[in-house]
Amino acid sequence: MTPFTVAVEGLATDVQLPDGDGPFPAVLVRTPYDRRRHRAELGGWARRGFVALVQDVRGRHASPGEWRPYENEAADGAATARWIRQQPWNDGRFVAAGASYAGHCALALALDAPEDARPDAVIVAVPALGPAETAREPSGVERLSARAGWWAAHGDRHDSDEDALEKTLAADPGLLSHLPLSDLPRRLGRNLPSWPELWRHRERGRFGSRARHAGMPLLAVGGHHDHFAEDTVELWRGWGGPSARLLMGPWGHGLVAAPGPDARPAHRVSLGELYARWARLALAGELASGHRGAVGLGDSPLWVPAGLEGEPRTEPVRLLHGASFTADPELPVSSGELTVPTDATPDRCLLVTPPLPRPLDVIGPAEVRLRATADTPSADWAARLVAVTPEGAAERLAVGIVRRGDEPGQAAEFTVGLGRLARRLPAGTRLRLEIAGHHFPAHARNPHTGDDPVTATRLLASRREVDPRHVALRLPVLRSRPAPTDPVQEILR
Repeated sequence: MTPFTVAVEGLATDVQLPDGDGPFPAVLVRTPYDRRRHRAELGGWARRGFVALVQDVRGRHASPGEWRPYENEAADGAATARWIRQQPWNDGRFVAAGASYAGHCALALALDAPEDARPDAVIVAVPALGPAETAREPSGVERLSARAGWWAAHGDRHDSDEDALEKTLAADPGLLSHLPLSDLPRRLGRNLPSWPELWRHRERGRFGSRARHAGMPLLAVGGHHDHFAEDTVELWRGWGGPSARLLMGPWGHGLVAAPGPDARPAHRVSLGELYARWARLALAGELASGHRGAVGLGDSPLWVPAGLEGEPRTEPVRLLHGASFTADPELPVSSGELTVPTDATPDRCLLVTPPLPRPLDVIGPAEVRLRATADTPSADWAARLVAVTPEGAAERLAVGIVRRGDEPGQAAEFTVGLGRLARRLPAGTRLRLEIAGHHFPAHARNPHTGDDPVTATRLLASRREVDPRHVALRLPVLRSRPAPTDPVQEILR
């Protein structure tokens, strides 16, 4: 059946009914990214016996009102849910689904809406949990380029301009270097009142705490190379509903459409078919209780059970150079460039492991433990782990960054989390560990003055000392080859 458009509480909503007699279960996607981009998805759900609905959120595209990210989704979603359950074509059951910000909408409906409006099951992919989680690392460091790109494309406007940041950078290469960062809207030539408001959000974990009391099944899908990978896993771990399933592959934010360099043909998954089969089982109450799922092991054809983690092991590292270095925010270490300069004043501490004598399966959270000193009242410590093949090719494995306010000149011991790895490292690989004061423009530059990086106008170079005897690279290593699993069976069990 051809989809039709209705206004639900004034919000533009496309609806596609399946062939045949109803009533049917429904699937609701609420998105700021233009509901018309979901026409193929509507058809896919309808062919599988679901009424499919996609709605432009308030203030976006064809929906009227003021667009205020993260503010109205529970209330607007609840009104739409009640409307769905009143329709003769709905059997009273529906699934809330979505990816990225649409995943936030689905979770807001499941966890924040009144009980009578909550969905019967939830599918979220690469979920943007909230403004604090998306804007900052857990340590508080600002995720600059990703948020600048999103706000330039979607913030405070009815439509979208996906390439807005790239076009502005082409004309103004110093855009993200300009201070203060709060001045970005003027440099973009746009009115963006929500940009400074974004950085005032610091409270994390609202959905995480409420997820413990969730009353419906969850399917969480993410990618190891996605900004929100750890949030996706923690949401699954903390979900309190009758069942929770996790699918994590070697993908970026676009999932199977954005495979990482470590993806293999075995990591291709038909997500649409999987979602529909899972939804059928979830709505029928036929999923086994508990937390299950599958994780794709990068650089191998394997999927392993979710929850499998290696034992922490300290890898030997030796110093190449830069035990003393200068973190200069005027010349920050690039987040996009893996070439390491060795013929100038060091801008980072560089360490390396011996070549791996045998393949290494690394699954779980990695970290670096340091003893180090900064001569400024505020200092960021960025740790980047890079795999270097025997042929000399470099590939980023993980990045972590923390913000410290230690006494200037006083040595401190601390840990930099590197996130979760799921990777097979071939024999002969060397691991390069870079410890720097910046990771720009992925992260905002710490001005080192103690001022807020978003409003700071003055930068100060920071002298750093790293004690190489107290650098410990801790990787979660499996003692034996993991037993493979079938991701579809794990999700549908």
